[in-house]
Amino acid sequence: MRRIAITLGDPAGIGPEVIEQALTCGSLPLGFEFTVLGDRRAGTPGKPDSQSAAAAMNALDQAVAMLKNNAADAVVTGPVSKQALQTLGFPFPGQTEYFAHAFGITDFGMLLTGSTLTVGLATIHEALATVPSLLNIDGIVRTGLLTADFLKRRGIVRPRIAVAGLNPHAGENGAFGDEEIRIISPAIQRLNESGVAIFSGPGVPDAIFRDAARGQFDAVVAMYHDQGLIPLKLLDFDNAVNVTLGLPKPRTSPDHGTAFSIAGKNLADPSSMIAAIRLACELA
Repeated sequence: MRRIAITLGDPAGIGPEVIEQALTCGSLPLGFEFTVLGDRRAGTPGKPDSQSAAAAMNALDQAVAMLKNNAADAVVTGPVSKQALQTLGFPFPGQTEYFAHAFGITDFGMLLTGSTLTVGLATIHEALATVPSLLNIDGIVRTGLLTADFLKRRGIVRPRIAVAGLNPHAGENGAFGDEEIRIISPAIQRLNESGVAIFSGPGVPDAIFRDAARGQFDAVVAMYHDQGLIPLKLLDFDNAVNVTLGLPKPRTSPDHGTAFSIAGKNLADPSSMIAAIRLACELA
């Protein structure tokens, strides 16, 4: 029987309650065992502190150990406070980078998928001002290939993937920026030469997500975090799942944060956690 490890996240947030609701919802796949990692007693709902942050960190370390020791086939991570973790010396922008570092993976990516959209990110947790200088052909190609592999693992034999431009109107032939000409178009050419999927673009950013939502594409590769996640969360907030691409074993998480303001008030919606657990089972 396959085992899924689930970290509580920060126990002062909504992680513990949405996990409990998910595990008792009656709609999770059969044939899996679920192991919850973390100390719920280490946090008071709505009142995060160093103790609750440390509990979140310990749960992540336990999850990595289980994956490496083949004691778990996948991990689902509850939401953490990145700022609180960083006060304890956590050197990563988020859990995505933490897991990649733990497994020594440099070829990794972040993808979110919901019932309407699937979005891969060419850059992840970066200041918006740095994005243009961080974009490069190799990075976009890597994200495109990882996104195609994810779609194929889910049964899409010939994925159709749109690649968004960076600038308004996808640069308007260089009038509003030349990243589309110098970087994004050459990356799309290389991706299509790989033969793993059909890549289109650079797509006009303010329209390409509408086309994907209507079924014209199976996924969109966005150039930066909010470009991709604003439309996804607008359409799929209640059922979207965050996936770390490139790891030796699946890691998923709900697309929401700790929501300290409603923790312990029985207001949290477990739908995204349920979707994250279901996807981890599928990928495992």
